[in-house]
Amino acid sequence: MAITHNLGFPRIGARRELKFALESYWKGESALDALKLRGAELRRRHWQEQSELDFAPVGDFAFYDQVLDMSFTLGNLPERVRDFHGDALDNYFRVARGRSARSAEDHAHCCGGVAAGEMTKWFDTNYHYIVPEFTAGTQFKLDATRLIAQLAEARAQDVKAKPVIIGPVTYLAIGKAKDDSNRLALLDRLLPVYAELLATLAAEGAEWVQIDEPVLVTELDADWRHAFTTAYHALKTAPVQLLLATYFGQLKDNLEWAVKLPVAGFHLDAVNARDEVLVALNHLASHKVLSLGVINGRNIWKTDLDAVLEWLQPVAERLGERLWIAPSCSLLHVPVDLDSEEKLDGEIKSWLAFAKQKLGELTVLARALNEGRDSVKNELAANAAAIAARRASPRVNNPAVKAAVAKITAQLGQRKSPYAQRAARQAARLKLPKFPTTTIGSFPQTADIRHARSEYKAGRLGEDGYRIAMQTEIARSVREQEALGLDVFVHGEAERNDMVEYFGEQLDGYAFSQFGWVQSYGSRCVKPPILFGDISRPKAMTVEWIKYAASLTRKPMKGMLTGPVTILNWSFVRDDQPRSVSCYQLALAIREEVQDLERAGIRIIQIDEAALREGLPLRKAQWKEYLDWAVESFRITANGVEDKTQIHTHMCYSEFNDIIASIADMDADVITIETSRSDMELLDAFRNFEYPNEIGPGVYDIHSPNIPTEEYMVKLMKLAAERVPAERLWVNPDCGLKTRQWAEVTPALTNMVNAARTLRSQLA
Repeated sequence: MAITHNLGFPRIGARRELKFALESYWKGESALDALKLRGAELRRRHWQEQSELDFAPVGDFAFYDQVLDMSFTLGNLPERVRDFHGDALDNYFRVARGRSARSAEDHAHCCGGVAAGEMTKWFDTNYHYIVPEFTAGTQFKLDATRLIAQLAEARAQDVKAKPVIIGPVTYLAIGKAKDDSNRLALLDRLLPVYAELLATLAAEGAEWVQIDEPVLVTELDADWRHAFTTAYHALKTAPVQLLLATYFGQLKDNLEWAVKLPVAGFHLDAVNARDEVLVALNHLASHKVLSLGVINGRNIWKTDLDAVLEWLQPVAERLGERLWIAPSCSLLHVPVDLDSEEKLDGEIKSWLAFAKQKLGELTVLARALNEGRDSVKNELAANAAAIAARRASPRVNNPAVKAAVAKITAQLGQRKSPYAQRAARQAARLKLPKFPTTTIGSFPQTADIRHARSEYKAGRLGEDGYRIAMQTEIARSVREQEALGLDVFVHGEAERNDMVEYFGEQLDGYAFSQFGWVQSYGSRCVKPPILFGDISRPKAMTVEWIKYAASLTRKPMKGMLTGPVTILNWSFVRDDQPRSVSCYQLALAIREEVQDLERAGIRIIQIDEAALREGLPLRKAQWKEYLDWAVESFRITANGVEDKTQIHTHMCYSEFNDIIASIADMDADVITIETSRSDMELLDAFRNFEYPNEIGPGVYDIHSPNIPTEEYMVKLMKLAAERVPAERLWVNPDCGLKTRQWAEVTPALTNMVNAARTLRSQLA
């Protein structure tokens, strides 16, 4: 009998209930008890939706981030928040975002906030986690309150609970030492706390504990491999059975020894590591469980159930009750419920499966294995029909697009002149001061903007009324920038719901959900468009908005676009052709938009590639292939313009030091990147790499409500000037300002402009 379980469920709620509860509390509009109650309601609902499984996860719910949850469970709090009093959840939010609710800060006498924890991408996903911080003196102390409480809730619902925690080696691997210490040196201090945690969970009635070690799918040196051996031999006497979970990729040379670690069960991502299933079987001890991730937890296409059963049936016959089946990874990365979609194209909807539907697929597979295929013949027939219909649909394939991709040559990605010549022509045209100031693109999405968009989509506001409403907001953004004294303006993106969805809505080959939200970080949710077919651009997408904004000022106005790699990586991408092919299609479409903006007189065009790094394979040996087509796609998009047109790109919240050469190969005239949360650490790469073009290291952490001071920003820019010549530095925020309020943005940008003036007087 195959056992069914899940590695994690989306925590935001089918209608983003968690997002709204968090933001209400942070604004002081609701009480902490109301937020906690909403969390409990969501957990109860999510367990109910997993009631057909043999095991449901407990501990996968987080009010902000599961890694931050683990830091608090292990007592690993940054020193800057250790002395604060009040509710632990308020302290948790201080680490996550620099402050909690206003009332809580008033109580704690810390109204100015603290430095928020650094964020970066969770492996190769678009989920951001709060990076654990370590020093040589870091000590750990168990606080299992959260898990104990959630186990009690699960017991009250008769849930067969499987607590989920992040494993000790991955926890150390994804953290950052704030001094020169070695993270692995902390393992001996960390393991007793893990042993205590496992004993506590056993005492609370847990039979199995899922312990996530996704770092096993990366390249590990001898020291990190030894850390795994040390850790799991130390934990093998725990009074609970451990399911060691890996996901997001293949284990390759880590597989044989990892399967032999002294745990009761091993989870393998059989979507990404299908070829490793037989190897794992051959090295699996006779008493161990093998859990196979047979449903894709990262994408939204229906699983070909017949194809899975063809290879899974022999495995089930060999393992019997020692076979567990699950999604490949946590379902955190997909929307909650396809049944909520009432407006989605019916044909395309028939090809999809969200979190609840994926668990339904899992149940069908289990019944087919345990009771025979005849027991689910209707379900299998419906699935097979949907799979076949998608493959045959003429909406998926466009011969003209395929022909255009086939004609791509290297020349398409080349600028007319080298950067030095372009820079001189751009300087003569733009006449910018030293340390020019700009923003990344978006300004606050106010209640008026959201209301107008909602009315327009509902049909209660006509085309003309919507255009006037958006132009009004664009004009406001221009006035604000004039008053602030910025050097290069943006139009504010009032008309854009999302930097990817906005473009996808205007490209052929995309479909859109109403409620297909997934969590990016904290309360920030995104609704990835569904790339189902070949991509083309029927008409200009941004030109009229940018031309209108440019008409309101004499300052340079940036045209704002999302680049092909980011559109690809932040979409649910078709799985029936290589990602590189889809990316080239996007590059050709966005290239047309770039050229239209230039013809409209726009002198600066920013092509955001925020997600370039997150598409990297998790093993460095596979990086070159990805970077080759990703960088080439950007160059195809950007390089059809004259030398005097300045091309910008933007990247945020990722580690770039190890791909700096590829970023230079993009040959953007100006790059803006996140650096404020990491204290300019990202610029360390420039000590050994002479970056040839201009760069804007972000000095304003827009993911925190804290307002940076002029002195703070001057300090960061002086650090940058130690690595990059001052004449090639720009001053800008880390990212777009869409999620902030004008009351925060205006003083922060005022300080930023003043910082640039100070820098001109002191350094220029």
